Amino acid sequence: MEERTTIELPYEKFLQKGAEALSDAELLAILLRTGPPPAPDAPLRHRQCPALALAEALLALPSGAYPGLAGLSRLSAADLMAVKGIGEVKAVRILCIFELGRRIALERRTDMPAFPSPSAAAAYCRPLFGGENRDVEQAVLLLLDGKGRLIREKVLSVGTVNLSLVSPREIFLHALKYRAVHFLLLHNHPSGDETPSREDAEITKKLAGLGEMMQIGLLDHIILGQDSYYSFREAGLL
Repeated sequence: MEERTTIELPYEKFLQKGAEALSDAELLAILLRTGPPPAPDAPLRHRQCPALALAEALLALPSGAYPGLAGLSRLSAADLMAVKGIGEVKAVRILCIFELGRRIALERRTDMPAFPSPSAAAAYCRPLFGGENRDVEQAVLLLLDGKGRLIREKVLSVGTVNLSLVSPREIFLHALKYRAVHFLLLHNHPSGDETPSREDAEITKKLAGLGEMMQIGLLDHIILGQDSYYSFREAGLL
């Protein structure tokens, strides 16, 4: 028997209830605008809104540590264009949306922030680990004054597989140059698993010891995963 009901289409739902009421797939469907013609036996929502079917197919693409929108943001144009209904224009549009989001996050960071907690430092630095280098390991140094306010941020390495290759000498040269009193070290695990490695623990211990000798204290070493972080200080290891 033919279904006689209708569904609330994403665009109309946006106008009536606002963007907050929409699911990830519905928001993406509005941006995609169109999709391939659905099969006759497709769900009603897909027949009435082919762009929604296409959006759901895209969100189902990523797998592993980065599902949904987080995973979609890590795909290339070629990955996106492998989905039926995604051509070059739609692929470019999707990639530009994620890049705009990353730049907005960067601009929202306040000047000279203080970091009262590891979560604050992790949130501040997370946008730095996006963009074209999002799939490689990076290390970032935050130099702080005596009140814990940011003096300088410095990307120490991009693509370092083993954090033990980060030079303590380079870290303390930067700290002395900018007269830092404390510092924070952050790096990411592209796998999404923030569990520290043996090398992560060893460099933390080494930097803490050197910092104590030089009176430039390591406040924390933070590892960023997918949506979480690991703090050596919160773990009681600093």
